[in-house]
Amino acid sequence: MGFLLTLLLSFVPAFACAALVYWLDRYEKEPRLLLGVVFFWGAVVAVIGAVIAQLILAGAVSAATGSANAADVAGATLFAPVTEESLKGIAILAVFLILRREFDSLLDGIVYAAIVALGFAATENVFYLYGEFGEKGFEGLFTLFFVRVVLGIWNHPFYTAWIGIGLALSRLSRRALVRWLAPPIGWAIALGFHSLHNTFATFAEGAPGLAIAMFLVDWFGWLAISILILVSIRREGRLLGTHLAEEVGLGRLSAAQYHTAISSWAQSGARLRTLFGAGRRPTRRFYQVCGELAHKKEQLARFGDEGRNSALVEQLRTELAGLSGQAIA
Repeated sequence: MGFLLTLLLSFVPAFACAALVYWLDRYEKEPRLLLGVVFFWGAVVAVIGAVIAQLILAGAVSAATGSANAADVAGATLFAPVTEESLKGIAILAVFLILRREFDSLLDGIVYAAIVALGFAATENVFYLYGEFGEKGFEGLFTLFFVRVVLGIWNHPFYTAWIGIGLALSRLSRRALVRWLAPPIGWAIALGFHSLHNTFATFAEGAPGLAIAMFLVDWFGWLAISILILVSIRREGRLLGTHLAEEVGLGRLSAAQYHTAISSWAQSGARLRTLFGAGRRPTRRFYQVCGELAHKKEQLARFGDEGRNSALVEQLRTELAGLSGQAIA
């Protein structure tokens, strides 16, 4: 009973947050199968790897210093941030390197980072909550649930988002310096915020003010990433407005469809109106293609024909024209 409750309290909020992240990716959604793989990586592979690495590193410190306390402090403030952010970051890096075509915007970097981090946080919370249940029963379980999940569910996504941001900046920049430096800087920022949180948490028992500082840093971090997401959504809307105007003139979509395509709220309304109707699939695909086409046209303008951009643009244009008569505005 206790373990099942722990699983529910850990994974249900994580799935709900992942669904919110997916919904926030308004104009050009990432493939759900790929997001599922990324979540699995965070929940299973990254957790197992981090636990093994931290045990080895903590054991080395304990053997070198003869102090279990030194190993615990080093594990919390240094080894955990390094191993966890690095292993979560591998999933985002794999998408960046192998499926570069899916990495189109700053928002994409944040989305992949948040999904892998939520997977990691869900499994990590199972360990902590079940351990607390074993020691203090239901009262301890629900108390820790409030602290780790209610107050801190976005902490891991906040840290790892910086890795996604760094890789996205590298993907979108034409400057060699930015392409090379943005990923390690993003990783270092993720590491820094994660280490700061763990340092405050480690020493908060003897200094309650540190607990307050920990939550304030985390929550202001959530706010900063939220603002960045909103700015990214607005920027994507403007990008669609720029690149789809030409398609209206060429007859590939109507003026009404254009105005729906460049508005996230209008798109949501169109999808809702076809939720149980025959036009659901073509309408959803039509507006997805609008987003993909706008991004590929932007990349063609900025980077030339890297990754066969011109062929992809023509392929998407053909698909858009074919769907136009079936999609509602």
